[in-house]
Amino acid sequence: MFTNHMFKGKKILLGVTGSIAAYKSLLLVRLLVKEGAVVNVIQTPASRDFVTPLSLSTLSKNPVLSEWTHENTWTNHVEWGRWADLMLIAPLSCNTLAKMAQGLCDNLLLATYLSATCPVAAAPAMDEDMWRHPSTQANLERLLTFGIKVIPVEKGELASGLYGDGRMAEPEAILAFIDEHFFSEEKRDLAGRRALVTAGPTYEAIDPVRFIGNHSSGKMGIAIAKELAKRGAQVDLILGPSSQPAEIPGVAVVRVVSAEEMYNASLERFSRADIAVMSAAVADYTPAVRSPEKIKKNSGTLVLELAKTPDILKALGSQKKKGQVLTGFALETTGEKEYALDKLKTKNADLIVLNSLNDEGAGFGFDTNKITIFEKDGQEIPYERKPKQQVAKDIVDRIVKMLYA
Repeated sequence: MFTNHMFKGKKILLGVTGSIAAYKSLLLVRLLVKEGAVVNVIQTPASRDFVTPLSLSTLSKNPVLSEWTHENTWTNHVEWGRWADLMLIAPLSCNTLAKMAQGLCDNLLLATYLSATCPVAAAPAMDEDMWRHPSTQANLERLLTFGIKVIPVEKGELASGLYGDGRMAEPEAILAFIDEHFFSEEKRDLAGRRALVTAGPTYEAIDPVRFIGNHSSGKMGIAIAKELAKRGAQVDLILGPSSQPAEIPGVAVVRVVSAEEMYNASLERFSRADIAVMSAAVADYTPAVRSPEKIKKNSGTLVLELAKTPDILKALGSQKKKGQVLTGFALETTGEKEYALDKLKTKNADLIVLNSLNDEGAGFGFDTNKITIFEKDGQEIPYERKPKQQVAKDIVDRIVKMLYA
């Protein structure tokens, strides 16, 4: 979890609308206050069916605003829109989204939004069919043209019982988003440095249409490349076959497919790198012989002879020079710590980032990760589950500390 009071003194105006996801606003308020923010809450009348003003006021330590008048005085929506450093609407229901897009003003939250002079962010929450409806998508596009930052929805179990897109981002992810987009102090501690990052899976061809691969999405490595570039480094990102967007300022993307291609691209660039982060899920084995034609289904079984792929981390470790920091990853299901420590030693790495498939919300495809970092000096630093961009910050912080030690 976050522990550095990253929002100390920041004034957050939280808008809560009528969505079943409103229950998450309680944890969101709690986390914001814990991180040092001053929080005031505005509720729509519909949201009070899902979460009570008493709960929100208790956690925020401030009265909750909901009506045009409060204790026989007028609620000055203009004043609140000017008071805040950020107006955050979470959850943003489909109904309020439509009203915001059209400039409607039939409750206190909307009046405050329309008169706000501070930045505005919103975390949508709705069922998948509503989320995908063309009118909803058009309303979201309209909000973006207004300069509103829309926090991406997550895929998961929905109130309808369906599983899909439309789930409001978790409170931890919302905090990471607003920290990155609104309040993060720019660290340029890697200005003038070069970094090499590998990410994603590799696909090892069996024949022209089939391959051996894995479920890696590349999200973690892309997040690390983004964080390194944000802090001033010039980054080479060697990316395996991934559908994730990787257009990042300061990052040169090299697309590869196989382990051999990733090996060659990494060795070509390592000598000029100050930092190397090998986060890709490289296949351990590749077919010894690739069939030039599609293999026909001629029998009940098919036997493939597999050969080991080149060990990229070990090769870089053998070439590492003084002043270079080499980081490897370990994704395990059993014997996690022992394997990570062995990898740290045998590969001549400086850090190993361990994540276990036994941990909820960690591993391939997730937007979160839970890691433990092992350093060559014997330190073991465990972290709680966090959004991957926040995990990337933790990893880069440790790399920077070692780089300048």
